[in-house]
Amino acid sequence: MTSSGDTSGSGDIVRTLELLWDGAPRPSRGPKPGLTLDRIVEAAVRIADEEGFDAVSMRRIATELGTGAMSLYRYVPGKAELLDLMLDRVQRPSENPADLGDGTWRSALEAMARATLALYTRHPWLLGVNQARPLLGPSALDGMEKVLGRIRPMGLTDPELVSAVIMVDGYVVGAARTQVYQREAERTSGMTTADFFAAQAPFIEKVMATGRYPVLGSLAEDTWSPEFDHFEFGLQRILDGLEVFVAGRREGSRAPE
Repeated sequence: MTSSGDTSGSGDIVRTLELLWDGAPRPSRGPKPGLTLDRIVEAAVRIADEEGFDAVSMRRIATELGTGAMSLYRYVPGKAELLDLMLDRVQRPSENPADLGDGTWRSALEAMARATLALYTRHPWLLGVNQARPLLGPSALDGMEKVLGRIRPMGLTDPELVSAVIMVDGYVVGAARTQVYQREAERTSGMTTADFFAAQAPFIEKVMATGRYPVLGSLAEDTWSPEFDHFEFGLQRILDGLEVFVAGRREGSRAPE
């Protein structure tokens, strides 16, 4: 389980929303300050990307920015609020309409899935953050607005549209977790995934020769090939299922009473 410090919305909700939507107040007099809320958030994201979220602290950020830790509290109350600002920053949706597919609802969900997978690849610390109750900042609402606008032609009810997004997102998070954990295992062990399973091969071959696992023993040689794109296969099957559901809904709406 994550700690409260790794949970979205665990800080001062009102103050965080003010920072998300209005930003930090600027001094009305004097020279332009060298320290800004943007610089603090950017530094925090950079540290998390390089060292993990546990490495993020007000003291560590201050060192990165060459200032005192207490000066950061003029801009953000603490790490809990900072986390939500970091989430909003890294989850900012693309402004390019082409990045949401070719105009069909299916391509929009495909694009969303691939973009989300890429997001977790760039920022693996996100997988350790509990986002069950996200604060609704600009990036969260902008992203949902763009996706829902593209998938409304599915003809589903509003709760069903939201559920379709949640379904795809949940699938991507699971796939991303597997990929990120695999890379982390390779990094910490110094052994590639291919070498890891190759080391087990002699023992597995002996077990298979006993006939104890006839189904596993009959699988094709390329069954476990890394060339097979499990992520894309799973994504397309989810979308195929939605296609069937959408078609059925449309047929039902045309049926005579």
